[in-house]
Amino acid sequence: MEPILYIVVPCYNEEEVLAETTKRLTAKLNAMIKGNVVSSESRIMYVNDGSKDRTWEIINDFYKSNEFVTGVNLSRNRGHQNALLAGLMTAKEYADIVISMDADLQDDIEVLDKFVEEYKNGSEIVYGVRSSRKKDTFFKKHTALAFYKIMEKMGVEIVYNHADYRLMSKRAIEELAGYKEVNLFLRGIIPMIGFKTSTVEYERDKRFAGESKYPLKKMIAFAIDGITSCSIKPIRLITTFGFLIFLISMLLLIYVVIGYFLGNTVAGWPTLMVLMCFFGGFQIMSIGVVGEYVGKIYMETKERPRFIIADKIVK
Repeated sequence: MEPILYIVVPCYNEEEVLAETTKRLTAKLNAMIKGNVVSSESRIMYVNDGSKDRTWEIINDFYKSNEFVTGVNLSRNRGHQNALLAGLMTAKEYADIVISMDADLQDDIEVLDKFVEEYKNGSEIVYGVRSSRKKDTFFKKHTALAFYKIMEKMGVEIVYNHADYRLMSKRAIEELAGYKEVNLFLRGIIPMIGFKTSTVEYERDKRFAGESKYPLKKMIAFAIDGITSCSIKPIRLITTFGFLIFLISMLLLIYVVIGYFLGNTVAGWPTLMVLMCFFGGFQIMSIGVVGEYVGKIYMETKERPRFIIADKIVK
């Protein structure tokens, strides 16, 4: 018996691409069903993340006219990671395997068969990994490279060149449900689950239509969330740096005392001001880093729901 596949697609203001996305995914699902790759009960599940345009209306229209389309409508915008989690938690009730992807058609749907093949070979989680970044701009290519290197240095377990294009088995998603944190960074959380994993390489295309929902500002915020949600290394770095500064200050104190007894007097106004500015800035930055963690603890202790489903249309 072939596995039931649900393709979870988070959507935020995606009215410009939904028609083409539905067309391509429907054709692909049909081909996979006819080729006995997946079950005829497989579906596409759109998750509307509080869109301000006609996204949910369009999803409803496709639900009525397309046997494969289902949908989940969140009560308000909760961000991509929460919308994706909402889709995964809903889809696991109907599917044996779930593949998550973006709505903008940048992820190559032609490799969906390879994801399922890896699952049939025993993998519980299959990561879609970009084979190259030739189509990226110089800036995006190098900032992405820096992102993965910083994550690695900060102790975050992350799959290089992987976004949120992945397959997860029902079993893996059920284990993911046990991770209760409000501050979600799924790229760092899912590798913690364990189980057998594998990768599928693909070439990422340009966005079919519309604008990117991840400008530089959001990417920076996403990176900060990823580091502070999955690692305490920044706080340890501050502690280490503070200890080094203490050692240096002790050496300077010895130098000043020796200079005093030798009769050396040096005008130290510029040095004093530079040191004051440096330590003042470092202290403010350190307080900010600690505050970031305290803020996350504050949000976690409230135990607010990560998402609220307003409507659900499932065949």
